[in-house]
Amino acid sequence: MQRKYIPLLIAAILGSAITLGIYFAFGFENRKKITIEHVSSVPATNAMYTTNDKGEVVPLDFTATSKAVMDAVVHIRSSVTVQRGGTGRTPQLPEHFRDFFDDDMFEYFFGPRNQQRNLPPEVRMGAGSGVIINEEGYIVTNNHVIAQADEIQVTLYDNRSYKANVVGTDPSTDLALIKIDEKDLPTIPIVNSDNIEVGNWVLAVGNPFNLTSTVTAGIVSAKARNINILRDQYAIESFIQTDAAINPGNSGGALVNLQGGLVGINTAIASPTGAYTGYGFAVPSNMVSKVVEDILEYGSVQRGYLGVTIRNITGDFAREEDLSVTEGVYIDSVLSESAAEKAGIRKGDVVTSINGTNVTKASELQELIARNRPGDKVEFTVLRNGKERKVTATLQSREGTTELASKDEGEISTKLGAELQTIDKKLARKLNIGGGVKIVRLHSGKLRRNTDVREGFIITRVNGEPVSSVEELTEMLKDKTGGVMLEGVYEDVPGTYYYAFGL
Repeated sequence: MQRKYIPLLIAAILGSAITLGIYFAFGFENRKKITIEHVSSVPATNAMYTTNDKGEVVPLDFTATSKAVMDAVVHIRSSVTVQRGGTGRTPQLPEHFRDFFDDDMFEYFFGPRNQQRNLPPEVRMGAGSGVIINEEGYIVTNNHVIAQADEIQVTLYDNRSYKANVVGTDPSTDLALIKIDEKDLPTIPIVNSDNIEVGNWVLAVGNPFNLTSTVTAGIVSAKARNINILRDQYAIESFIQTDAAINPGNSGGALVNLQGGLVGINTAIASPTGAYTGYGFAVPSNMVSKVVEDILEYGSVQRGYLGVTIRNITGDFAREEDLSVTEGVYIDSVLSESAAEKAGIRKGDVVTSINGTNVTKASELQELIARNRPGDKVEFTVLRNGKERKVTATLQSREGTTELASKDEGEISTKLGAELQTIDKKLARKLNIGGGVKIVRLHSGKLRRNTDVREGFIITRVNGEPVSSVEELTEMLKDKTGGVMLEGVYEDVPGTYYYAFGL
């Protein structure tokens, strides 16, 4: 019975021998075996540590902070409709020139009258970020994200989308406050940016390159940086510098500490290529708080001015001027009738502290002054001829007064989309007018959307009634409904101009 299995056994042995022979003959023994290892869990090891507010050493982990703040950072898309070709508008000639140019001559210089009008309009899109600071829908962003926008769309972290309205802007700090119609929204609390120090960890949260909800980590690498990026006559630059990656689209996003508090609004990058190369800059949260509070209370930013020109002190400059210090802010000149002159501040003084806070460079002085309103008293410590003095100045507005704007003025300014200023008597005499209100700057609002008015236009009449101050203009428009006709002049262009829109 067992003998019948002997042939099968011999066949199996021969088969194995043949298989081994083929394996070694073709060199299969040199081929590497590929294995894939699967594990059910990955142990997490904290490689770095930091200290908390109590000085205790704790593991460095960005997870909890990221989860706490991402819901309150939004994606903003703004759109503006422009006429394609050139400026998009047929030149506005003064009336006494229009008869001089016949159609042929006009077209020779400016092109066919209707050429640009027949081109379809172009919609240009911009993108950025914003931070929800109030559960009722108030959002802080950069002014350049929403400037000149015809429409602003806000998308939340959970993909809900809303149309937003501009509440107020401050081009001097590149900040803006917008609002969406929603409640019970997640927020990021604003903390004291004076407490943050160089070397502290921070996270930048935003939407770079339309990549929504992006978090990067870094440290504060400097404070009170001025990089001369804001194109505004009264620009205030005292940025927090960070090496957390900030790219186009991060503008208006949050810079937060490890406790999830807002320490700044990401605004700019220093880059020769337009993309991140190591440094980003954020407006400090204390400046953000001041701007937001003013817009909500007064309708526009109420900023006090000292009335001086200043410069940083270097070692070489200190030797040239025979100064006893190499840190502080040098007063280069003092404007006549300014708050500084009235307080007794002189050219050549060196400011070393403001309200007890040491200042070592001009950007710090700018920031500390900008946190105040007209009428606020500020104490300066100055060095004059090597001796320390205490000086108290009462800050003034640009117009040289200590008065604050009314809420109505701010609301009218926001509705029109214009920064307004009462012209002085000298300019009124030059233009041979009784007075007027100058449009200093335009942003999103009725005037930009519905008229061709330019910055610099001086309003002299509203619906045929003379107007000579911002207060009078506010009184005329605050309860107005229906059509409005503005009449006025430009300082550099002859003729009278009219602009109509509806309220």
